[in-house]
Amino acid sequence: MGNRSGRYIWIILIILLMLVWVKKDEISLFFNHRPSVESLDFINQDSARDLQTQDELPQFVQNETLNEPKIINASSQSTEGQYNKNIIVSSDEAINVNVFEKVHTAVVNIATTSLSYNFWMQVVPQQGQGTGFIIDKRGYILTNNHVVENARDITVTLSNGEKLPATLVGRDAISDLAVIKITDETINEVVELGDSSTLQVGQKALAIGNPFGLGQTLTTGIISALNRSIITEDNTQIDDVIQTDAPINPGNSGGPLLNSNGEVIGINTSIFTTSGGYQGIGFAIPINQAKEIAAQLITTGKVARPWLGVTSISVNELSGYLNLGIDRGILVVQVYQGSPAAQAGLRGGDRTVIIGRYRLPIGGDIITSIDGIAISESDDIDRVLRKKRVGDKVIVNIFRDGSLMDVPVTLSERPTN
Repeated sequence: MGNRSGRYIWIILIILLMLVWVKKDEISLFFNHRPSVESLDFINQDSARDLQTQDELPQFVQNETLNEPKIINASSQSTEGQYNKNIIVSSDEAINVNVFEKVHTAVVNIATTSLSYNFWMQVVPQQGQGTGFIIDKRGYILTNNHVVENARDITVTLSNGEKLPATLVGRDAISDLAVIKITDETINEVVELGDSSTLQVGQKALAIGNPFGLGQTLTTGIISALNRSIITEDNTQIDDVIQTDAPINPGNSGGPLLNSNGEVIGINTSIFTTSGGYQGIGFAIPINQAKEIAAQLITTGKVARPWLGVTSISVNELSGYLNLGIDRGILVVQVYQGSPAAQAGLRGGDRTVIIGRYRLPIGGDIITSIDGIAISESDDIDRVLRKKRVGDKVIVNIFRDGSLMDVPVTLSERPTN
């Protein structure tokens, strides 16, 4: 009996020793006194910084210049209440802070609802998101066309969280721009538009938007390149686009690209990616181009674009089949009746030849340049005319009957059909 009791005692002692070993840290804390909050070093650091005065700051801060750190005042909340402290920031950080504070209240989130068909041809709603910015105190908001295209309902969320219904004022698929409108009773701030014609590669660029629905997000970078050309989702080419490495993600579309003064220099529209995510190449429509289009959308609901009124084919495509007497330019195949080209006396084909399986009218004028800009493809005409307005006069250089000649053409509005 005694031996059995002894074994039980040893088993109990072993179990107690194991428990003590497992709980040794907790037992140590029990016997050791815990420090007070006020005695912690990292808490005392905050108090010490609060006591630091301007005179105690480093000399380079007191004598700040454009490239030196600056001081901003920030409020913090402690267990004792609220207190203020100075934070040293670089000039680059100060630009980021100032631009965001200046602009973010005029940047809005845009949520859309559109209808589509599923596999069983049933109508189902689809949700979309993007960004826009207020350009006029009457409630006009500039954004991308692809943000609001086919939308049945448009809801705008302001920076303070207020949600408002919006109406479509006008949109332009060619430029991928659109204008929507909210009631002007709640408008307090509008963005300041800059001048995109003065931009230089290397300038700082900041983007504010709602990537993935995360509102009021600021990203920064530089202007990586100018005068890029991109192809939109509806296969339309947009020229003179700004390239930036400021991160742009889904939901940023339609948001402002800003300079260091907080002026809008572009409208973020797309990214180049092989993975579906951001890879350091984003594109923005220059604000000078957007201003003209926005003004037309607001005042007329559409964009009036000039046209020449010809169909054509590149001389390069015919060089192996025909001797046209010139190795550059585009051959005018047809001149539309009543078009600017017809009124100026340009000529289309007057006889037909068979090239392979195709019949081609030839004998028309060959356009070599417009206002001194060389024309070698049919798309070159559109590229030149995008920078012109209805009513502008252009000089079209043509090759006719073995000679070059200039023909003045007054541009008119492209018909809707």
